[in-house]
Amino acid sequence: MVQERTRKIVITGVLSAISIFLGMTRLGFIPWVSGASLTIMQVPVIIGAVLEGPIVGFVIGLVFGVFSLIQAAVAPTGPADVWFTNPLLSILPRLFIGPVAWLIYRGLKRWEIPALIAAGVGGSLTNTVLVLGMVGVLKLVPWAAIPPIILANGAPESIVSAVLVVAVVGIWKQIGTKGEKSGSEF
Repeated sequence: MVQERTRKIVITGVLSAISIFLGMTRLGFIPWVSGASLTIMQVPVIIGAVLEGPIVGFVIGLVFGVFSLIQAAVAPTGPADVWFTNPLLSILPRLFIGPVAWLIYRGLKRWEIPALIAAGVGGSLTNTVLVLGMVGVLKLVPWAAIPPIILANGAPESIVSAVLVVAVVGIWKQIGTKGEKSGSEF
């Protein structure tokens, strides 16, 4: 029990640090044709949830959201970044990424690779849909503009998230090898 708790704390800390590193260095944001950036900041949240459960995913999502708020306030890189000084936009949607990804993974776990792909896509789309939904609720963009943004940004982000989640978790758990699987069992 102590070993399991320690592992959860360590994984939460490491993946939170990676999330902050991706944000500080801007490596977590990929310039995209729509004028907005694609983000991979949700990937550590999804990985944490898949490896250690929904609470770990929630905490890493909280770190992602708080960092997003701080970054928007002190170092915005575009006009839309200032919107993220509102915690309803920067923090609240990010709290759901991990739990949703974990639920998807948990439901499909007997098919490991499809479960990881679905968790990556589902966690990423949770971020996209909830952030853009809040953008609509706050009337920052007309509702009619949101579906094209989801297609332009959400689809590529979810594909990249799925690939990274499969790669990282696959390596962690040594999927497809004869070695022992690492990580926790739920």
